[in-house]
Amino acid sequence: MRNIVHRHLGKVVAGTAIAVAGTAVMIGITLPGTAGADDTGTRAGQSVPQEAGGAAAGSAAAGGRAVAPGVVEEAPAEGQQGEGRDPLTDDELKRVEKIALSRQLFRNSESVDGERGPQRLGVDLAEPEAGEAGEPDAPRRADVTFYDYRDDTLVTRTVDLGTGKVVSTGTQRGVQPPLSRAEKAEAAGLLIADPLGADLKADYRDATGKALTSPDQLQLSGAVYRAAPGAQPAVLDRCGEHRCVRLFPKIKNGPWVDARSLVIDLSARKVARLGR
Repeated sequence: MRNIVHRHLGKVVAGTAIAVAGTAVMIGITLPGTAGADDTGTRAGQSVPQEAGGAAAGSAAAGGRAVAPGVVEEAPAEGQQGEGRDPLTDDELKRVEKIALSRQLFRNSESVDGERGPQRLGVDLAEPEAGEAGEPDAPRRADVTFYDYRDDTLVTRTVDLGTGKVVSTGTQRGVQPPLSRAEKAEAAGLLIADPLGADLKADYRDATGKALTSPDQLQLSGAVYRAAPGAQPAVLDRCGEHRCVRLFPKIKNGPWVDARSLVIDLSARKVARLGR
């Protein structure tokens, strides 16, 4: 694994530690939680193999005992309509998204992959308006958020679930909410296709013996990157106005890879390396 450290961008990461020339050095950024990471114990930065299906073969904490697979209980049945401050039901989620995406918004916007229509970010139960708190018959509303890559605009449309109508629309620039799964996948695809993705692909081949060709081969976490004066190459100066991403890729059933030095500008569809 020392060869990976010296030859390529990626260093194996377990939690927040990176193995650098055999010495664990803490990095100044907290990586995503280690759930799903290969944290079953390492030797000189090298991952302990895992069983098929991703179950750990053993861990130091468990004294080498096999870890039983988790059991996920089925979600309770949901009615078509919720009440009061109940979470939105599946039917409500589908319905409000369809209502919020008007023909005009669809025709005049662009998603992260360049297709017509805005990028869906999320649907949340709206907070009650002033004077409605505690009212049993207060209107039930949902906020649907989209990102329009055509002009880097965050669009929020509030839908009244009772009437089935959009009651307000807000647009903001320079506001960067958390990334959707589709955006992280698109960022990974741009990185893999870019010359600056060569080190990530080399690390993936070293760890798996296979070529990295698709974001589907990685588990992806990521954070929005905002430009700071003089802190990045000029190509990234519009990050914050543009939607930019720092990825924290993880090899499936394997280690995290340190790709913090790379930023993907989803709006401009460019990849750049931060100064070292």
